[in-house]
Amino acid sequence: MKPGIAFFDFDGTITKKDTLLEFIKFTNGSFKFALGFLINSPWLIAYKLRVISNQKAKERILKFFFGGMEASLFNDHCQKFFDQKIPQLIRQKSIIEINRLAAEDVEVVIVSASPENWVRLWAEKINADCLSTRLRIDNNRISGYILGKNCYGDEKVKRIKEKYSLSEYDQIYAYGDSKGDKQMLDLAKVKFYKPFRGNPEHSEPD
Repeated sequence: MKPGIAFFDFDGTITKKDTLLEFIKFTNGSFKFALGFLINSPWLIAYKLRVISNQKAKERILKFFFGGMEASLFNDHCQKFFDQKIPQLIRQKSIIEINRLAAEDVEVVIVSASPENWVRLWAEKINADCLSTRLRIDNNRISGYILGKNCYGDEKVKRIKEKYSLSEYDQIYAYGDSKGDKQMLDLAKVKFYKPFRGNPEHSEPD
């Protein structure tokens, strides 16, 4: 048996803010950020009312802000965001926990609904694996659509089970902060909900 594996949500768990929103603001500026969300508010309201899916709402936003952008330019923005902004967003308590697990030979996996274009950069920095939302590229440009499904809710579990045989691990940990993490938390023997906002205790999402 392997010692263990730990699945960490990224946005709101490891970070203090949603990194997709911060990335949009970083690349477009605060004025266009606010204007864009105002223009797209009908779709966001429809999502809140459960008329459309999380994925449809996200694709609408991605297409508005990045649709048609050259993939190489998009990735340049991701690298700058990773270098300049991500370090300010990381909860230091999460780093302490990740280092503790790594010292015990527990595999660490970042499982995120945000695009892998910057999440993977951070995961690689801490020698962790990454399962994250993948963006569809058409003719070397950002299409605004997600490749496959948004890595959220049931999709997080699907992606985990596709890559890992959980029966091989002596212990399974999961860390999350929202309803989109509930299914992933249910996989774990040891689970933490909003663990780095106070004293990290075993807790369940509402």
